[in-house]
Amino acid sequence: MMGIIIHMRQVKNLRKELDEGLTLKKLLKRICAAQLFGISSDGGTESSALVDDNGSEEDYSYEDLCQGNPRYLQPGGEQLAINELIGDGSVVCAEALWDHVTMDDQELGFKAGDVIQVLEASNKDWWWGRNEDKEAWFPASFVRLRVNQEELSEKSGGTPGGEQAEGTGTDRHRHCESKQQMRANVIQEIMNTERVYIKHLKDICEGYIRQCRKHTGMFTVAQLATIFGNIEDIYKFQRKFLKDLEKQYNKEEPHLSEIGSCFLQHQEGFGIYSEYCNNHPGACAELSGLMKQSRYRHFFEACRLLQQMIDIALDGFLLTPVQKICKYPLQLAELLKYTTQEHSDHSNIKAAYEAMKNVACLINERKRKLESIDKIARWQVSIVGWEGQDILDRSSELIHSGELTRISKQGRSQQRTFFLFDHQLVSCKKDLLRRDMLYYRGRVDMDDMELVDLEDGRDKDWNLSLKNAFKLVSRTTDEAHVFCARKQEDKARWLQACADERRRVREDREMGMEISENQKKLAMLNAQKAGHGKSKGYGGCPVAPPHQTLHPLHQRHVTVPTSVPQQQVFALAEPKRKPSLFWHTFNKLTPFKK
Repeated sequence: MMGIIIHMRQVKNLRKELDEGLTLKKLLKRICAAQLFGISSDGGTESSALVDDNGSEEDYSYEDLCQGNPRYLQPGGEQLAINELIGDGSVVCAEALWDHVTMDDQELGFKAGDVIQVLEASNKDWWWGRNEDKEAWFPASFVRLRVNQEELSEKSGGTPGGEQAEGTGTDRHRHCESKQQMRANVIQEIMNTERVYIKHLKDICEGYIRQCRKHTGMFTVAQLATIFGNIEDIYKFQRKFLKDLEKQYNKEEPHLSEIGSCFLQHQEGFGIYSEYCNNHPGACAELSGLMKQSRYRHFFEACRLLQQMIDIALDGFLLTPVQKICKYPLQLAELLKYTTQEHSDHSNIKAAYEAMKNVACLINERKRKLESIDKIARWQVSIVGWEGQDILDRSSELIHSGELTRISKQGRSQQRTFFLFDHQLVSCKKDLLRRDMLYYRGRVDMDDMELVDLEDGRDKDWNLSLKNAFKLVSRTTDEAHVFCARKQEDKARWLQACADERRRVREDREMGMEISENQKKLAMLNAQKAGHGKSKGYGGCPVAPPHQTLHPLHQRHVTVPTSVPQQQVFALAEPKRKPSLFWHTFNKLTPFKK
């Protein structure tokens, strides 16, 4: 299907035939035949020009937007452009969006913000590149091309001493002009990508959703809501945002454009992406299930061709909003770098960068919370003899876990495994024979407790000799709990975890971080279904697929990894919280599966 172009008369006839019930498989064959033999579906010949018969809702056409540099505007064209630049001897650099941690010697590890020189981009998923350490493969989805490739040339293209000294004044003038040009480049990139993004959203809404709603026998309302989420609301919002951007865009002198105020004006509206990003994993799962049936594959391909969309699968288009909301802080950070303090837009760009970074962090945090509640729900289902309200009624995150000795006022000690969540501390007992089985033994309300660090020696209140101990004391009653750790280091970790728990509760309150009751109920329902009929106990971690051996680039038949790394696209630089390592420990202690 690659490279097929549908002409205006063909599109009208094919739409009519699709509505009249022509089978999708025959429809696709007719499209291919028409293209191969240069005839239209009604028998007449057509020119090879691409004509859009859809009236745009905007004041400009897509073709006008692509005139500047179309190969960079459309997904898929970027790869061709990179190889052309590399083939011409240009230095092409990419900036890492996220950390890439790898144990494979033939993969390139890097951190978010690192600059990588791209040496080969013939594969769409894995590129070959070089950083300060070595050359190796790296996932293309983890990077974005730098707008100003000339930066590297300026840094590495210095002239010998005498010539450099003579041209100092000229170099300063060139540097000033270059910085203006770089700012213009970033502004133009923001505008162009925004326009193309609107086109993609329009294609999804009109090319896919509209056709799906016509075929009620193939799709239910619930299925469409799962697959497409609130993308139609995003489309409406982005159109308003782009219109405001266009008003602030200086076409004659792009470097003088003042677009910072647009981001500040619409920063609350970008919160609409949270629902879409949270829904996206479910959308991928639903779409993947449908794609196993040939009639759905043919249908979605027919929708793409009828809308004259580029050769990218539906799941690729549905990923664009997720990628877009994460790119805003990166684009604004680059724009801020080339905006002088004297520029009238400097303060607004700086504020817009912080605002969009906070929006992305909030979306990332909500996404992480939703993934966390699924794990917590499965964990609760695995606990024997659970009593009282569900853990998700009050908590959404595991903060720390481990073994402690609980001391009573009478001096009796009990070895227990404790799990510290936000708002509550859950106590469990290990089975004597099956150490991977846990029994529920109670919980402590952390909102009502005050943490007290106890010194080693005899406690004056309880008249007991304690070591590596701390106490939780109720603020409203005489309830108190004393815990002893095996080592001083373990006690320090628990004290820090309790402080973190209070801090995270405050942050969630300040950020308005709430998980809906429906999402909590759904997580518990899914966990109960997954655990139905299974014996209690941990069954072992799933084994990760082995890495394929990667061959050096100079070999004739280059082999790259067959799968794209599954990295959260929401994780940005400078996250508010580091990812927790305790889920790994969780697996060893409980019948809990990730």
